[in-house]
Amino acid sequence: MAEAAAGATLESADILEIMRYLPHRYPFLLVDRIIDIRGDESGVGVKNVTVNEPHFQGHFPERPVMPGVLLVEAMAQTAGVIAMRAQGEVERPRLVYFVTIDKAKFRKPVTPGDRVEFHMTKTAQKRNIWWYLGRALVDGTLVCEAEISAMMGA
Repeated sequence: MAEAAAGATLESADILEIMRYLPHRYPFLLVDRIIDIRGDESGVGVKNVTVNEPHFQGHFPERPVMPGVLLVEAMAQTAGVIAMRAQGEVERPRLVYFVTIDKAKFRKPVTPGDRVEFHMTKTAQKRNIWWYLGRALVDGTLVCEAEISAMMGA
């Protein structure tokens, strides 16, 4: 945080850059932009939730709610881009494997029209495995939190 306070510029990644790092595509690419990237230490993924997303057809037609598992997946995608981006340019998307999900809690429903921010903070790294604490916020309100780890593959 001292770097940010000292005037260091935090970086961002738009959807085209995210697609360079992740193999995911529609309908499973769940992050629209990543802002406030600080190396592989932290960053904030942004998801604009719209009613035309396929999961809302069945979850639930009369009261659309974004499935919690997709919130956790979006956290993992955000963390994956942050970690991969810090490693430098890649010729093709590398695979990032989910290793663990711990202490996942779902606090409030996420519905169409919401803008979800996935605040990811690295807690550890050992070789090709990264651990992150994730907090999903809508309008500053905590909607989901989890501890995740991911392994970078070839």
